[in-house]
Amino acid sequence: QVQLVESGGGLVQPGDSLRLSCAASGFAFNDYRMYWVRQAPGKGLEWVSGISAGGLTAYYADSVSGRFTTSRDNAKNTVYLQMNILKPEDTAVYYCTADRRNLVRGRMEFDYRGQGTQVTVSS
Repeated sequence: QVQLVESGGGLVQPGDSLRLSCAASGFAFNDYRMYWVRQAPGKGLEWVSGISAGGLTAYYADSVSGRFTTSRDNAKNTVYLQMNILKPEDTAVYYCTADRRNLVRGRMEFDYRGQGTQVTVSS
């Protein structure tokens, strides 16, 4: 059974940092490109970042570039999203996704998606 379980969300103030984690199981994690997408209240899904299977290549949306960093630990079947200098517009449910096809900036079709974790940035 495939599972992607996100954790690490919460309520923070503008300028704070959070690190999201996504634990994967039930599929060959090392063979999959991993992505983060988010959905703000009342809006559609927004692509945030993607990382190659080996973790050497990562892409970011312009809205988060320079503030967010994605990484992965293939020994732990886990992908991370380090979020710094958070802004109110980063408020969203963040989803971890997996796809076996080539790493593509902006990919919005995935083989698997988690249930999401809420991030709220507010003073």
